[in-house]
Amino acid sequence: MTVPPRIAPLGDSALTLELGHTIDAELSARVRALDDALRERPFDGYRESVPTYRSLLVVYDPLRLSFAEVRQELLRRATAPASEPARCALHRIPTRYGGEEGPDLPDVAKARGLSEDAVVALHSGCEYTALMLGFMPGFAYLGLLPPTLETPRRPTPRARVPAGSVAIAARQTGIYPWSSPGGWSLLGRTSVRLFDPQADPPALILPGDRVRFDPVTQLAARPGPASSMSAPAAAAVEVIEGGLLTTVQDVGRFGLRRLGVAWAGAMDAAAQRRANAAVGNTPAAACLECVVAGPTLRITATTRFAVAGGDLGAVLHRADLGAWPVPTGQSVLARPGNVLAFGGRRSGCRAYLAFAGGIDVPVTLGSRATDLGAGFGGIEGRALKAGDRLALGRPSPQVREHSTRAQAYADDVTLRVVLGPQQDHFGGESLARFLTQSYTVAATSDRIGCRLQGEPLRHLASAEILSDGMLPGTIQVPADGQPIVMMADAPTTGGYPKIATVASVDLPLLAQLLPGEGRVRFAAVSVEEAQDLLRAAAAG
Repeated sequence: MTVPPRIAPLGDSALTLELGHTIDAELSARVRALDDALRERPFDGYRESVPTYRSLLVVYDPLRLSFAEVRQELLRRATAPASEPARCALHRIPTRYGGEEGPDLPDVAKARGLSEDAVVALHSGCEYTALMLGFMPGFAYLGLLPPTLETPRRPTPRARVPAGSVAIAARQTGIYPWSSPGGWSLLGRTSVRLFDPQADPPALILPGDRVRFDPVTQLAARPGPASSMSAPAAAAVEVIEGGLLTTVQDVGRFGLRRLGVAWAGAMDAAAQRRANAAVGNTPAAACLECVVAGPTLRITATTRFAVAGGDLGAVLHRADLGAWPVPTGQSVLARPGNVLAFGGRRSGCRAYLAFAGGIDVPVTLGSRATDLGAGFGGIEGRALKAGDRLALGRPSPQVREHSTRAQAYADDVTLRVVLGPQQDHFGGESLARFLTQSYTVAATSDRIGCRLQGEPLRHLASAEILSDGMLPGTIQVPADGQPIVMMADAPTTGGYPKIATVASVDLPLLAQLLPGEGRVRFAAVSVEEAQDLLRAAAAG
C-alpha cells in the first residue's frame, strides 16, 4: 500500500520527505529513485540529499528559496510516476566467519536454534541491497536478512568493534568500515577496505548496490589508503603544545552526507569567518579551532594572524614587547621566534586562529577540515600535538584585511528552534517542558553532540524510529529523555525522534557554551521566521 508523501522541515535549510513507515526493498528503491532524479536534475538551490530506508533528507539554500517552494517542488516530483533506480554494482565480500573474527556467531546460532554452519550458510546465501548509508562514513545498512536470522542489538554495545567486522542486527547486516563502538552481533570479518578518503568514490558500497558474502578460511592483508600525493610545504608555525583540543577546520565538506560523511568544519562558523576576514583570507580558508585551553605555537616565518570567537586569553610573546595581549578580531604581525600562547578562558568556549593565506594541509574530499571520528582531514585526522609543523598558503592579494569587534558570549542562552519532524512523538506536557525548562550543557558534550541535562522528556510510544537523515542543530531525544543537539561531526542519520532543529543563526551560540556550566533554553519559531533570521544575518 502506497502512503501519501509527508514533508516536514528539518530546521531552516532542509526538509524530510517520508514515503512510508517500514523497511522493505520496494520502498527503499522508491526513495533511491527520487534521490537519483534530484541529483540528475536538481532544482535551483538544491545542495544535497540523503536517502534512507523510507525517507529522503533534502538540503537546500534558504537564501535562494523558501521551505514552501521546496516543499511544492518535492511534492510534484514525489507524486510523479516513479522510475526504476539504476541497477547498481554487485560486491562480493570475502568473509572469515566465527572465531576471533566473529565472536557472536555461537550465541546467534544458539538463540536461533541453528548450528553455526547453518547461520553462515543463511547469511552468505543471500544477496543484499544497500538500503542506506549512515552512522559513519561508508557504513551501508544491508537488507534484508532471512527472518530466521533476525537478531536484536546487544544489550550493551561494545566499546570497540574492529574495522571490517561483519555484523547483524534486526533484519539487517553491515560491515564496520572503521574501528568504533557498536551494538550489532559480530559474525565474522573481512579485509576489504570499505571507505578510502582518497578514492573516487570514497565509499566502496553505494546506496542501491548489491552485496554477497563469500566464506573464506583466510583473509588477505587489509589494503592501506590511497596516497594523497600532496607535496610537503615549508612550515611557518611549530606546535610547542597542542592545547586541550585544537584542530584544523574550514567551512566543512559538503555533498557527501549520502555516504555517511559528516560536514565537520568550524563549530562557530561566524567566528571563523571573522578571523579569516581580519587577515584578508577568503571565508573558506582553513584555520585552527581552539577549545577552552588553546595551544602554544612558535612562529618560524613572518606572517599575520588574527583570533576571533571565544576569549581564551591569547598572548604574543615578543622579545621587544614581552607578553603582549592579542586584541580580538585584529590582524597582528608575528615574526620568527615569537611565541603565541593562550593564558586561560575568559568567555566563550572556542577561539578561531587564522593565519594570512590559511593553513595549508592536504584537501581531503573537498575540504581541509578535521573529522576526528573518521580520522581524516586536517593533520592525519587528529588534534594538534607537540612537534607538529604547519605550513601556510599564499595570502590573497584580492581580499583586504577587515577588523571586527570582539563578540561577547553569555553562559545562559535562548536558542530558537523549528519543531519537528517528529514532535508528534511527544505529548503536550513534554513539548511544553522542552520549551520552558533550562537545560545544563553536559560535561560530555563534544563536536559530535551537545548533550543536555534537565527533567526528562517522555515519549508517547517507542523511543526509536526508523533511522533517517539529520543535520548539525537537529535535536534527538533518546530513551533517557535527555535531548542531544547534533553538532558538526554528528552522524548523518539517526534512529531517535527529532523533536526540533536549532535555527542556523543561533547554532554558534551553542558552540560557545562551556560543557558542564553553560545553560540553554529553547523558543519555538516557524520555519519561515527562522529563514527570515538567516537572510537578515546574511544581509547584515
